[in-house]
Amino acid sequence: MIAKISWPKNNITSECFRRIGSFKTRSKAKKMSEFIEETKSLLPRIAFIACGCFSPPTPMHLRMFEIAKDHFEMQGTHRVVGGIISPTHDSYGKKGLASALDRCAMVKLATQSSSWIRLSDWEVHQNQWMRTQAVLQHHQNYINNHINSGGAGGDDEPDTHLAGWLPRGLHDSRDPVHLKLLCGADLLESFAVPGLWAEADIEDIVANHGLVVITRAGSNPGKFIFDSDILTKYQSNITLITNWVPNEVSSTLIRRLLGRGQSVKYLLDDLVLEYIKRQRLFNFKSRDAAAPTECDS
Repeated sequence: MIAKISWPKNNITSECFRRIGSFKTRSKAKKMSEFIEETKSLLPRIAFIACGCFSPPTPMHLRMFEIAKDHFEMQGTHRVVGGIISPTHDSYGKKGLASALDRCAMVKLATQSSSWIRLSDWEVHQNQWMRTQAVLQHHQNYINNHINSGGAGGDDEPDTHLAGWLPRGLHDSRDPVHLKLLCGADLLESFAVPGLWAEADIEDIVANHGLVVITRAGSNPGKFIFDSDILTKYQSNITLITNWVPNEVSSTLIRRLLGRGQSVKYLLDDLVLEYIKRQRLFNFKSRDAAAPTECDS
């Protein structure tokens, strides 16, 4: 008598086919992911630089970088490789301007959680205030020279001679990195203030670097560009991005609240706020200064 083979209720063959199908699906997904990453690597590379006082740096200063990066990545036109914050020189002389040492320290604290936005202290270490065009050109030249040099030691090895603001992975390819000026609509509009900007600087910035302008919903920067012959001439180099999540918290407002002894908790990065308190910047007045402590009673 031939014994009958009794297969288990869970069909092994069926399970094998299911696993093979699952493997093929994952394999296809992996190949698609690799294809997308390879396509991204072929896109033109850009970086952003924001110039200003940053006294103190606010979350909106950093949000501008994220908003701009999202825009270019969603458009699929460029690959964003880095962001640079360049505080202005002490001799700029604006009211409420903390020292360069303090402003750089606050920017470092504010960007600790970012993997791609970094501080450049080159501008504050110059002998005098630098024009925005000169700041842009210096950083663009430095990036160009770094890429063309082949990068002694490579990007993964620390090099004390390299600027800390350099984007990582620049030597992934020999393709150039185009540095663009990141700003708000107020800077764009300041081009029209008589005597504030040299026309040659405006033309060089827009023609050779390009502008990325974060605008407020309801504003009309396009009309301002239309009213300017220089901006109209190079309007293809100007990217207008609407910020649909408005944040009106400015450095001026922060300084005002601090000077009045009012809370700015949740309006600033906690590390930045603690630094301000510790250094007693911006006429900081503690609301608890007059309150008795346990030791006083």
